[in-house]
Amino acid sequence: MATDKEWADRVKGLLKAELKRRNVTYEQLAGQLAGLGVHETPENIANKISRGKFTAVFLVQCLDAIGCKSVPISGE
Repeated sequence: MATDKEWADRVKGLLKAELKRRNVTYEQLAGQLAGLGVHETPENIANKISRGKFTAVFLVQCLDAIGCKSVPISGE
C-alpha cells in the first residue's frame, strides 16, 4: 500500500513529465494559467510542484492550460 508521500511523488512526477513533454517552463505555465483566469507566479508554481502537495483543481488547471487531454495514471 502506497504512503501519502508516495502518492504525492507520483502526482508530482506526472505533472512534471507532462510539462517536460511539451517543453513548458513554469513561467510559460503561469502565462497559460492566467489565460484561464488562474493567477499564479512561476515561483508559486515551482513551490507547489516541488512539494507535490497541490489540489486536484490545480492539477487539472495545469493540464488544461498546456493542452493535455489525457495522462497515464497506472503505476506500471
